[in-house]
Amino acid sequence: MPVDRSEGDVNHGPRRARWAGDGVGPRSRALVERDAAAFLKQSLSTPCLSAVRKAEGIWIEDMDGRRFMDFHGNSVHHIGYAHPRLVAALKAQLDELTFAPRRFACEAAAELAERLTANAPTGPDSRVLFAPGGSEAIEIALKIARVATGRFKTVSFWDAFHGAGFGAVSVGGEAVFRSHGIGPLLPGAEHVAPFACSRCAYGFPSRSGAPDLDACKMACARMVRYALEKEGDVAAVVAEPIRAVPYVPPPGFWPAVRQACNEAGALLIFDEIPTGLGKTGALYSHEPFGAAPDILVLGKALGGAMLPLAAVIARAGLDVAGDRALGHYTHEKNPLLARAGLTTLDIIADEGLVERAADLGGHARARLDDMAAHDSGIAEVRGAGLLLGVEFVTPDGAPDNDRAEATLYAALARGLSLKVNMGSVLTLSPPLTIPRADLDRALDILDDARRETASGA
Repeated sequence: MPVDRSEGDVNHGPRRARWAGDGVGPRSRALVERDAAAFLKQSLSTPCLSAVRKAEGIWIEDMDGRRFMDFHGNSVHHIGYAHPRLVAALKAQLDELTFAPRRFACEAAAELAERLTANAPTGPDSRVLFAPGGSEAIEIALKIARVATGRFKTVSFWDAFHGAGFGAVSVGGEAVFRSHGIGPLLPGAEHVAPFACSRCAYGFPSRSGAPDLDACKMACARMVRYALEKEGDVAAVVAEPIRAVPYVPPPGFWPAVRQACNEAGALLIFDEIPTGLGKTGALYSHEPFGAAPDILVLGKALGGAMLPLAAVIARAGLDVAGDRALGHYTHEKNPLLARAGLTTLDIIADEGLVERAADLGGHARARLDDMAAHDSGIAEVRGAGLLLGVEFVTPDGAPDNDRAEATLYAALARGLSLKVNMGSVLTLSPPLTIPRADLDRALDILDDARRETASGA
């Protein structure tokens, strides 16, 4: 449960020390120490704050029996942890077929490919490739764009996260992945400021986080067009349609970018690795915004919080690299991974989880808005569905990183695990299966935690 700052930073300060001393039991602490002695250290996952022995539904339980509602989950737990239907499906698949060597088809992989392309937002006759993780899937998408356009440049956004591989880091925009001696990244990876209406990089005002479109005239979208026109030979724009921070785009943003891509001959790649498959109250997070991608990348929740699986879905006309190896991964068509994806899609559909995320998200948003109305330190509540963020500011309007972190630890002490993004934004991302009563219980905990930090207790 590390504290995330951009995609996140681990806090090594006094609050973490207090948590390690007071919030972690002896069995958990012993395993954390074993972990620290065995693994290479890296930002965002070192040091661990506790040790998990069980994950079920919305809950994680540490080695000492302490339980936490998990509103972080690394964005994989849309269907909750250890969903019994998925457990049963994987056990059955183990008895049927456990592996398919490359160049051999298997039924589960073919069925998943058919399912993902049947009604794909990329249109009829779409095609798919699977990868063992989202970073690899992004890099497959980049290769397709290069081959299809004959170009190599990209335009993407500062502060974005697209994965940890060199290609994914190159198009990503987080300093913690791009700096500290990592060295030169991919050439031609250009960046522009992201849409962030409450923190507009272009200096335009907003009204309680809502864009003042009369003033800004969507400067963020106009800058994408400007970059495409100035570069002149861009292969693709790579973007999160809803940023996992979270930030929701201003009205008209994606249609304007889509039009700019069309005119520049660039593809539009949507990264929905953390936000797709229902999290935002739509099956695909870009759907409400009136623009479809050329390539859609899914991951994280596709494996049902059990197995690593990502997918690249490309529109008709992009099946242009039959003589090249785009992915060629050992587990490219693994039947266990495919069964996890199929069963996860079934659960999302059969349990109405997309609609549930929209309904529960509206309920949670109303409660968070009420908290903000009574707390001058909350600048904005934003998000969509069950991906919501609460941004803390100081009295002079600066990001209040200290309060966000203090609120996270106060919630953690009460049994709720959250995430901090960009230093000052508490992000809530619960499973879509969460009972309403548990959602309210978690919001009660958050309300108590923010009261505690507001009072300085």
